[in-house]
Amino acid sequence: MSEHAPTPIEDYAVLGDLHTAALVSRRGSIDWLCLPRFDSRACFSALLGRPEHGRWLIAPVDEDAVTTRRYVGNSFVLETIHETSTGRVKVTDVMPLGDGRSDVLRRVDGLEGTVRMVHEWTVRFNYGRTRPWVMRDTEDLGDRIDEIITAIAGPDMLVLRGARLPHAQDGHHVDEFDVSAGEVLTFSTTWFRSHEPIPPPLRIRTRIMETIALSEEYAARSHYTGPYASVVTRSLLVLRGLTHQATGGIVAAATSSLPEEFGGERNWDYRFCWLRDAALTLEAMLGCGYVEETELWRAWLLRAVAGDPEDMQIMYRVDGGRDLPERVLSHLPGYAGSQPVRVGNAAVDQRQTDVLGEVMISLDHARSRGLEENDDSWHLQRALVNHLAKHWEEADNGLWEIRGPLRHFTHSRVMVWAAFDRAIRAVEQHGLEGPVDEWRELRDRVREEVMEKGFSVERNTFVQHYDTTEVDASLLILSSIGFVDGDDPRMLGTIAAVEHDLMRDGLVMRYRTETNVDGIAGDEHPFLACSFWLVTAYAKAGMTTEATELMDRLVGLTNDVGLLSEEYDPIGERMVGNFPQAFSHLTLVGAALALEKATGKATHEAR
Repeated sequence: MSEHAPTPIEDYAVLGDLHTAALVSRRGSIDWLCLPRFDSRACFSALLGRPEHGRWLIAPVDEDAVTTRRYVGNSFVLETIHETSTGRVKVTDVMPLGDGRSDVLRRVDGLEGTVRMVHEWTVRFNYGRTRPWVMRDTEDLGDRIDEIITAIAGPDMLVLRGARLPHAQDGHHVDEFDVSAGEVLTFSTTWFRSHEPIPPPLRIRTRIMETIALSEEYAARSHYTGPYASVVTRSLLVLRGLTHQATGGIVAAATSSLPEEFGGERNWDYRFCWLRDAALTLEAMLGCGYVEETELWRAWLLRAVAGDPEDMQIMYRVDGGRDLPERVLSHLPGYAGSQPVRVGNAAVDQRQTDVLGEVMISLDHARSRGLEENDDSWHLQRALVNHLAKHWEEADNGLWEIRGPLRHFTHSRVMVWAAFDRAIRAVEQHGLEGPVDEWRELRDRVREEVMEKGFSVERNTFVQHYDTTEVDASLLILSSIGFVDGDDPRMLGTIAAVEHDLMRDGLVMRYRTETNVDGIAGDEHPFLACSFWLVTAYAKAGMTTEATELMDRLVGLTNDVGLLSEEYDPIGERMVGNFPQAFSHLTLVGAALALEKATGKATHEAR
């Protein structure tokens, strides 16, 4: 493959340190890395451009090498084995956990014969725009003096250490070397603030082992033993990997502007914390026994939303910051030529009435699993619900961040019902204080409205919004949240309508883009979360055969290390959209939980 051709999205694996994440290709190129945080500016941006926009490559010179890779156990320590005509070599990549630093460690082990390797380190800060000042230097380690390479631009600085360092060549640092059986070479890149001292080197083998142990400890806390256990565990690890350990913020994906349509304009920045996505992530994790994470996120929510309920946003930065201006990076050509490349997200200013419903559902689940409310947390929830009571009748942009006219989306109205319903439960089942009679009256009014305006008697289906008979995949969750029973004829009719209108090659679209409801040009591919929602809807309806068949196909779409993007192109058989995508992985977990409950199976393993 030419270095200028885009690497297929499914050929990437993710590394992470619970503060940020890197994407490394099957060949061995780290093409995306934002330091020190998910929403920081990238220093390696080849993912959205070309190698000269920044990457870190360690790979065989032979581009035809046969490559296999795996994560070590239940961790994100990645082992990649390359086999050439002259030998085999293993590259181990890791971002260490638990030390508060920002490091990427790479270990090269010769396994058989001799393999010629290429090493390229090209740093470009500010999303590939800024070429740093790069210097070769030395550091005194007491018992020896080692060479290092530093790259500095404004507040950011990187240091490269290694058994042998690459040499400057036309703005890049490049080297070739041989690795023979039994030889080990180690390399590390460390970010730090440019005004601070260079952090000391790490003991790479020790940090790899410690990181594996921490990840295994986390995975072992899961209570889930039902169907598809291995992919559920990997999905839980992905969700954890997209959670900032210090702040509790949960990002929607590790990347920005991976397209929903190759060559199109549906390219968005997902490195932020949507309240909806975070709440749904917590539901998935709670379903598998993780309660502490809910408390961490609730504390993040209190800080982020603090103040007037009128000012609540649908998304925030990782630290709870509110400023997410959307801008275009015109210097980047985009993945597969997909422009514009965007950072920031203008949807931050949208009205999405469904969000509070998802938040209240997740916190209700947490209460039912023993997480006690404190005065501040319940005071915030009550204030938000009371604010909703004054504004619930207003139209909104909906779950899918429609950039067309505001409408009364049925999913949004149902989530309004859910917000009042869970607030009522908090009072009636958990002894918290609130105007329960007012909330109950509003809950009943919302339900009556949805049944009157959000349901088409002619089509026997709930509809996308009150002014259409089109359907939307978000309607599949109505039985999951308890708005209707799974086998209610209206729910069965909705499932049938989604199958008829939104299935593309056996997978589910969000909605029909040709209706122009979203105000954006172009098309998109089936949205993986929607297909997992259909699995859950099938399970709730007692259609376990259909649920299992679709689930089998969906888990088969994970790449070789168990990751999913936002969408999938069934014709081209390739992943599409930002990656790895929390929405895809959390709905995978939810579908597995629903199937386990519907079938009563606790030992079936599909893969």
